[in-house]
Amino acid sequence: MSQLSFSSFDSMLLVRDAQGRYLPTSVDQILSVARQAIDQNTSGTLFTTPELAKDYLRTKLVGFEHEVFAALFLDSQHRLLEYVELFRGTIDQASVYPREVVKEALRVNAAVVIFSHNHPSGNPEPSQGDKVLTQRLKEALALMEVRTLDYIIVGGEATVSFAEQGLL
Repeated sequence: MSQLSFSSFDSMLLVRDAQGRYLPTSVDQILSVARQAIDQNTSGTLFTTPELAKDYLRTKLVGFEHEVFAALFLDSQHRLLEYVELFRGTIDQASVYPREVVKEALRVNAAVVIFSHNHPSGNPEPSQGDKVLTQRLKEALALMEVRTLDYIIVGGEATVSFAEQGLL
């Protein structure tokens, strides 16, 4: 049985343009449409296990060539209030500002948050900087009575959950 790669999808999938013509699609178009579909169907989704959050975040953050720092803002029952991509960086770092994260958590009235960012390199192992940032965010949000449930790093198809690793 042959395996399909992203590059083989380019010649297989077609999209219809405004004039009704079918044209080959790109990987970026496929991922963009997939992200939009996920956004439309996830409000109120329960995140009861790290695996559910990892699957969701893998789908949202895979394929970026730059780092994206995002948050799942949840209510007290762990239902999704909003997914927000808060900061965009370069190929190997993104600047994250705790003040802005706290403002966003308060804006959506979140009780719980799951943080995430991608590693375009494909290696999901957390850096020392990731660990320090997580602690700073956790402390800042705790002052506002918002609990940090997890921090998930996405590296290609692989993920690392800080909660599962005992890092929270």
